[in-house]
Amino acid sequence: MAAEGRSVPLRLLAAAVVALFAGAASLCLGAVTVGPEALVRVLLGGGRDSAAAGILLFVRLPRTLGCLLAGAALATSGAIIQTVMANPLAAPNIIGVNSGAGFFVAACGALLPAGLAVKLSPLAAFIGAFACVMVVLLIAERAGSSRIVLVLAGVAISGMFGAGTDTVVTLFPDALTGYSDFRIGGLANVTMEAVAPAMWVILFCLGAALLLSNELDILTLGSDTAQSLGLSVGRMRVATLALAAALAGAAVSFSGLLGFVGLIVPHMVRRLIGSESRSLILGSALGGAALLTLCDIAARLIFAPFELPVGIVLSFVGSPFFLWLLIRKRGRQL
Repeated sequence: MAAEGRSVPLRLLAAAVVALFAGAASLCLGAVTVGPEALVRVLLGGGRDSAAAGILLFVRLPRTLGCLLAGAALATSGAIIQTVMANPLAAPNIIGVNSGAGFFVAACGALLPAGLAVKLSPLAAFIGAFACVMVVLLIAERAGSSRIVLVLAGVAISGMFGAGTDTVVTLFPDALTGYSDFRIGGLANVTMEAVAPAMWVILFCLGAALLLSNELDILTLGSDTAQSLGLSVGRMRVATLALAAALAGAAVSFSGLLGFVGLIVPHMVRRLIGSESRSLILGSALGGAALLTLCDIAARLIFAPFELPVGIVLSFVGSPFFLWLLIRKRGRQL
């Protein structure tokens, strides 16, 4: 047991190395390959007038930063939601959190001037994501704690918000630029102006989630036990789900409706690192950043010089995983 405990920091370090490698590869690989020497030179401030510098600073850097941040945010959001709801099938895209965030981003783009809408899109996404997760939690509590009830409620809520987004875009075609990419999920055209506001939200929420890791561990003991230990279960659930909604909403605001990161990564991390909340959050953030970045690289290279939206690659990976998870749970109560 002690050896396993000592291996956790090493595994987290390995995850950090993989995420760092994925980020460096994302900066170098694409329709135009940028060598490591040119990458280091540009990042250190040299050769800023070269074509490689233009590609790195204005195309690859925002895209790579967006992949790392969105992956970390969605995976951590999924880990928190699964822990709080005690449901391994829960994830931001499964229970409709992403769709709620997407609807409010579309509404923000339709009702506000373009410049203001970009700045306020993380806030709008948070409101939509939080509203959705609260509705799903209420339905699950009223209908029982069945895992399948939560999933079906999420599907219904997701469909409702998806129809709302389609309605907004139909009535206001300019509400979302690149609506197809937004709905599928992709970072091909992301800019630093879109990533920067969401970045601070994601970093703050990741820090807050780590600070609340002990409370998350207590929640896993069950409501009655947590209450007997002095934890305000209702308030803590709302607070932690608000963090999960803010993380998912901030990611959706610039990356679109990416799916399955918040489902796949927490399960992988629990198998490799364990269920202790602090390690789970750190591992999910690093694993999510690595997974989304590697999938984005694959989306660029599989049919080069043509690109797939990264959401398509994630769906090819995530859909079989979700089906496997359902089959694996077939002998347990749903």
